[in-house]
Amino acid sequence: MDSAQKLHLAPSAQGRESGKNWKAQKSATRRTHLLDGVKSKSWEERMEREKRAAAVKKLETELKEEKQAEIRRRREITLERKKAAEERQRLEEDKAKMGARKAARLRRKAGRTKKINQ
Repeated sequence: MDSAQKLHLAPSAQGRESGKNWKAQKSATRRTHLLDGVKSKSWEERMEREKRAAAVKKLETELKEEKQAEIRRRREITLERKKAAEERQRLEEDKAKMGARKAARLRRKAGRTKKINQ
């Protein structure tokens, strides 16, 4: 290769180019040709508007989180009540079962069986 055919490397990351020389280079948007309704008067005004929007969004998320917490709390209370009712029902059934067993023991002690009672 002679010096006329050597490739020129641009000073980029490790001497490589992106290969997108054909693509148009982008620049910052010019806001001078936009309508007055689209562009704001100043940078400070835009920043103030963004700050207000962020505050509103933060308030919305807080309200939504409070609502979700209330729903979770109600669900928790309902589950606790359901578990307590099931426990009471189970204890009553156990008590009835124990009563039946004790009555059967007393009958056996007295000498009465199923065959005699029929």
